[in-house]
Amino acid sequence: MNPMLALRQYQKVGAQAQTSEATPHRLVQMLMEGGLDRIAQAKGAIARNDIPAKCVAISKAIGIVGGLREGLDLEKQADALADLDGLYIYMMKRLAEANIKSDPKILDEIASLLSTVKEGWDAIGAPAPQF
Repeated sequence: MNPMLALRQYQKVGAQAQTSEATPHRLVQMLMEGGLDRIAQAKGAIARNDIPAKCVAISKAIGIVGGLREGLDLEKQADALADLDGLYIYMMKRLAEANIKSDPKILDEIASLLSTVKEGWDAIGAPAPQF
C-alpha cells in the first residue's frame, strides 16, 4: 500500500470523526483553521512556483471563507453581522486577487484578518476564568 495514500485516508477518517462529534462552535473553528492552512499551502506553492497547487489551495480557501459567510444569520442579525459579512466578501476578493497575481503579501494580509476573526471566535468559546 502507498504510505501517502494510507496517511491521507487516516487523516480523512480523523477529520470525519472530529466533525461528527463537534459542536457548531467547534465546526466554525475548524473551518477557520482549514482556511488558514489553505492560505499557508498557497504561500508554499507560490514559493515553489507550483501554480496548480496554488490555485487549488486558494480556491479551497475562498470556498471556506464563503462557507463562513454563508453561516452568518443575516436574516436575524443583519445589523450586528454586516461588518463581518463585508469582511468575508473582502477576503474572498483579495484571495482571488492573490491567485491572479501570485502575491504572498496578499495571502499574509488575509491570514492576518482571518486569524483576528478566529481569535475572537476562540475567545467566545473559551471557558470563563475561575476566581
